[in-house]
Amino acid sequence: MSHRFLSTCVNRIDAKGRVSVPAAFRAVLKRKQVDELYALRAIDMPALNCGGLDLLDRFEARIAAEDPFLRMADDLSHYIHGDSVFLKLDNEGRIALTDFVRAATGITDEAAFVGRGEFFQIWEPKALEAHSAAVRARLSALRGGAA
Repeated sequence: MSHRFLSTCVNRIDAKGRVSVPAAFRAVLKRKQVDELYALRAIDMPALNCGGLDLLDRFEARIAAEDPFLRMADDLSHYIHGDSVFLKLDNEGRIALTDFVRAATGITDEAAFVGRGEFFQIWEPKALEAHSAAVRARLSALRGGAA
């Protein structure tokens, strides 16, 4: 069985401000024994990068590799710890869309989940459509196609 997050899914937000994490993603989380998501605001896009403690561990290893007396270590810690939140999965596999999540993504009534291999992202669906079109255009241009 794969421990990778693949595919894209859009789910509606319920009246209590919760959204179901896609079943395929929950299966990966279960295999990784994750019941609380680490969610980090993306630097250059309106999305959250989400995963388990393994994702946070990966980022903290990057901080540890820096000279603690230089600004990079401080900046990385500020970003990795200060621009993130833990999101608890309830018994039905839903997460609450907190003010932090909504501010980072612009989500209102639907949330898009995008597999990124070792982690996944949460987007506002229309913003994801625009981002996906730009990604395809950049990749097409690399192949020599029209941008």
